Amino acid sequence: MNATTVPLLTAIGLSVAFTIDRPKAPAMEFEALTPIIFVDEIEPCIPFWTDLGFANIGEVPHDDKLGFVMLQKDGAMVMSQSYASAMADVPEVVQRPLRSTTALYVRMTGFEELLQQLATAEVVIGERTTFYGAREIFVRAPCETVVGFAEMQEDN
Repeated sequence: MNATTVPLLTAIGLSVAFTIDRPKAPAMEFEALTPIIFVDEIEPCIPFWTDLGFANIGEVPHDDKLGFVMLQKDGAMVMSQSYASAMADVPEVVQRPLRSTTALYVRMTGFEELLQQLATAEVVIGERTTFYGAREIFVRAPCETVVGFAEMQEDN
């Protein structure tokens, strides 16, 4: 709250004041941060996410293939766009050669079930527990994206 002191009755020589509490203007809030993963082909990437329970909630064709897809599960979303589609849509983003500078880090629950789902995935960093209490594993998705999954341990 923002408190403002307002003078009262100064016109007749009395010095009385009261305080008005005004709600502070809301600070900037981020509602979601959703990665857009640029890939050669979208089709091979989809099963990785749908096998984890993500639903395909939207797609856009490009030429004779998928150009863009949105996948969502619970409060998490991931988007993929093919390089060909991006060159037609947003060439400024993909014109120069890109080297991935991002790995996805997914906080989640149900780690044991996740390990079963990832049984055939290429493991980049094996299962471990971090100093901050996250049980993690990092895998490479079929589209070369490194995805880390983490579940916070109960005692942290």
